[in-house]
Amino acid sequence: MEIKRRNFLTRLGLGLGAVVTASFESATDSIKKKMEAFEPIIEIKPMGFQWDTLDPFLFCVHHEDYFPKGNDQMGPAASLAGRSLGDDFIIKDGYRMYHGKKVPGFPGHPHRGFETVTVVRKGLVDHADSMGAAGRYGNGDVQWMTAGSGVQHSEMFPLLSKEKDNPLELFQIWLNLPSRNKMSKPHFSMFWSEKIPKLSIKSQNKKLAHIEIIAGNFGKTQSLNPPPNSWAFDPKNEVAIWNVIMEEGSTITLPKASVGVNRMLYFYEGDNINIGGTKVASYKSVRLRAERDIEVMATSENCKFLILQGRPIGEPVMQYGPFVMNTKQEIQQAFDDYHRTQYGGWPWPRYDQVHDRGKGRFAKFADGRVEKPV
Repeated sequence: MEIKRRNFLTRLGLGLGAVVTASFESATDSIKKKMEAFEPIIEIKPMGFQWDTLDPFLFCVHHEDYFPKGNDQMGPAASLAGRSLGDDFIIKDGYRMYHGKKVPGFPGHPHRGFETVTVVRKGLVDHADSMGAAGRYGNGDVQWMTAGSGVQHSEMFPLLSKEKDNPLELFQIWLNLPSRNKMSKPHFSMFWSEKIPKLSIKSQNKKLAHIEIIAGNFGKTQSLNPPPNSWAFDPKNEVAIWNVIMEEGSTITLPKASVGVNRMLYFYEGDNINIGGTKVASYKSVRLRAERDIEVMATSENCKFLILQGRPIGEPVMQYGPFVMNTKQEIQQAFDDYHRTQYGGWPWPRYDQVHDRGKGRFAKFADGRVEKPV
């Protein structure tokens, strides 16, 4: 009996020890999770040519090309030998031709089911589409295009200057459409640089941070209106696109959004920034907790970052190339409709359509209305 009693107590002691240890580990994990919830940064990752995005965004790419002087056709006044013309995505001599063969850019191609937001920092883009609309925009302008039920468009990069180089820098952002709006009528809006709301914030040390508010609001400063069928149109979705340019030593606070909103910061220029006490090196993407105010300080010269934020749509995403729908059957229908209708055809003399060299910035819409920056 004594032996059995000792064995029982030994087993009981081991059991109690295990329970105490498990309780301690559980409490530690709980504290750790609570502490992590207060950390402003969820994840830091290196960026490539294409940047990782979160719902409601589908895609973001940073084009930066140092194009040379232009020739008579508004292409590079330089040899194109050694390039895989038509599919040239490898930087050579400082630039890429992309899908262009004479002029760099993206000749006519279809889209359905989402929106493109093209933010041009330097250089120009020539737009043409299957609705007969056209435009030339750049040097701070933004084009917001709702592909909706289907459109073909071209995006070419005309090299207007024959006397000096033609640098180009732009972001193209794909914003998903909810299922109820995926078949809406195609539409595009121009946000001319002169009209995009801009905010300058002076730190206590008198250093400045400049914020371009492309979508959403930053404090009391509100963006221009997104297209009516966009996920960004309803302020409850808290969609924000901000481009931030900071002097060394300047500080800003990113205002908090609601719980459940996704927020990504893309640090695309500069050596270092400090985000909520964490040093972040150049060309990194940072997933942030949107539900808290976050202080960002520029710790090197000319720090620039892009913010993409929004409430998730939370629907299935089925993507095949230029089509983004909810089901495989809808993707097949997108292909069938394109083959049958060409989404309106192509009313232009060439698929790599560029406009007259002497034209300035303009937008011509499908209804014939012409708009220019003022």
